[in-house]
Amino acid sequence: MKHYLLFILLAVILAGCKKKDNADPIEPTEDPSTFAEIGTLDIGDAGAAEISAFDPTTNRLFVVNNGTVNKIDVIDFKDPSKMAVISSIQMAPYGGAVNSVAVYDGKLAAAIESADKQAPGKVAVFKTSDFSEIKVISVGSLPDMITFSPDGKFIMTANEGEPNTTYTSDPAGTVSIIAVDNNYAVTTLDFAGFASQKEALKAQGFRVFGVGNDFVKDIEPEYITISEDSKTAWVTLQENNGIAKIDLVTKTITNIFPLGFKDYNANGNEIDASDRDNKIGVAAKWPVKGIFMPDGIAVFTSGGIPYLFTANEGDAREYTALTEAKRIKDVTLDATVFPNRNDLKTDVQLGRLNITSTLGDTDGDGDYDALYSFGARSFSVWNGNTGAQVFDSMNELDVKAVAAGVYDDARSDDKSIEPEGITIGKIGNKNVAFVGMERAVAVAVYDITNPKKPVFLQLLKCGDAPEGVLIIPAKNSPTKKSLLVVSSEDDGVLKVYSPKTI
Repeated sequence: MKHYLLFILLAVILAGCKKKDNADPIEPTEDPSTFAEIGTLDIGDAGAAEISAFDPTTNRLFVVNNGTVNKIDVIDFKDPSKMAVISSIQMAPYGGAVNSVAVYDGKLAAAIESADKQAPGKVAVFKTSDFSEIKVISVGSLPDMITFSPDGKFIMTANEGEPNTTYTSDPAGTVSIIAVDNNYAVTTLDFAGFASQKEALKAQGFRVFGVGNDFVKDIEPEYITISEDSKTAWVTLQENNGIAKIDLVTKTITNIFPLGFKDYNANGNEIDASDRDNKIGVAAKWPVKGIFMPDGIAVFTSGGIPYLFTANEGDAREYTALTEAKRIKDVTLDATVFPNRNDLKTDVQLGRLNITSTLGDTDGDGDYDALYSFGARSFSVWNGNTGAQVFDSMNELDVKAVAAGVYDDARSDDKSIEPEGITIGKIGNKNVAFVGMERAVAVAVYDITNPKKPVFLQLLKCGDAPEGVLIIPAKNSPTKKSLLVVSSEDDGVLKVYSPKTI
């Protein structure tokens, strides 16, 4: 019996040793702090390379190009280090400029504005294999952004509905929901159902203004993100300083979240407010508030809570009939609120800073009791269920841009680095956000594993005015590694980055 037990014990030990000797090697994982450029392609000048979408079935990149001709360029992406334009899809048969593209399961969807920008726009759907037309759908005015739901059952567009320059034509801002499986049937939603809440929303920082002061016409949807289960969407209302929540099951707008304001007089929120102070990116506290006014938005769910990441660019209405931006040196400041108003109005202090003329005269006496500038020079995180802010990057993007030598001091008096595009992807074992900064010519990379405490990883230099920030996950990538594609609208340059493995 003893010999039998000894034999069993020896067998177990040998089996353990064999298992250890033959153990599978540890799979390498990607390090999201090590992205480096691996490819570049110039497809034109200003107006080219605005937004990109990737099709893994054909290894093609589809890129908006409104440089000299309105078109979508088709790029061979089998080898990202040797990209080449192989074809183009002309937009002339469908209307005017193409503003955005999205891809799902061999289908390319394009958001195309009308030649008359105030008329209804179109969504054109093509096969990615041969570019043949599948369907053309009429949507709201000026479809500015398009996306597929994660399950591919919906195509959504944010229809900005901008007025013409004289405000004689001002269409409603809307959101269109296209049911792919129902012969592309479209439902277009406006915001009339919230008109009765106008004053309550404004009191929380939601902006409703324009010639005629029409609630439905003044709302301008900008960018969309959709939950992983394809049941909920959120839309930035940039000029209005809000986010709308949409139930895709019932196809209804359920909430508008006003975003409030940012205090540049608070610790950590210091800004460089002048382009003529002979200092590059030197920040200080100022009695000014920032209007978040986000452009890009992306959702990341953690612990059952959808967190909304926004790039707080800011945007002023500039039309013949309405120009809201003014420099502080050109307005009258309340003497009681701003006892040092004469100093503040000098160019080296706040005189050059652009503010909105639609806010700030709180007592209606013609002078400014508060100052509100465009954008927040940051990215923020919001609870997608309640609209509450859970994080703001404060002035870190400015600080990192200055340190990297990409801060454009000439934009200090306006919106600084102008965070515009944002996307989220899983890189290795970390969830990562990529923030494109239009005026810094760079993309900031953040670890968002804890969405309430994003951690800066690196800054990537890119083309001029990055608009599109696209992550291609490793499973879909032609290199089998994660790829970041940045498309820049001012110089038409595409750049591709990939991380190292560890």
